[in-house]
Amino acid sequence: KEFNSAVIIITPDLGVVAELADDILVMYAGRAVEYATAHEIFTAPQHPYTWGLLGSMPRLDRERTERLRPIHGTPPSLINVPSGCPFHPRCDYAELNGGSCETDRPEFLEISARHFLACHLSAQDRQRVWESDISPTL
Repeated sequence: KEFNSAVIIITPDLGVVAELADDILVMYAGRAVEYATAHEIFTAPQHPYTWGLLGSMPRLDRERTERLRPIHGTPPSLINVPSGCPFHPRCDYAELNGGSCETDRPEFLEISARHFLACHLSAQDRQRVWESDISPTL
């Protein structure tokens, strides 16, 4: 801010990002899936891939016996990205949308002030999943 400039950091390590970034753009298979302030990403993430990144990150405030949450499957080939949402083959919640994740690419929309998301999950489904599956494990 002091020099009125920006730095782009490309890393899957959200621990590094937490220390350095004011805003975070989460990308999957070359596409933006979530953008928000660092605070929002770490306290109220909305995309299943962001949930996966946070769940797979070791934490110093947890017991060493606690398991990390893996992101199942493998990343797609960037030459042959899946139709629809590129994350749908690995997403634990894609079935909640009646197949739209497999066929339609989600738009990157502002869901709240300065928080953008590309996901077919409804706000209600995201809230329910966050409260029941994600938040208790992060």
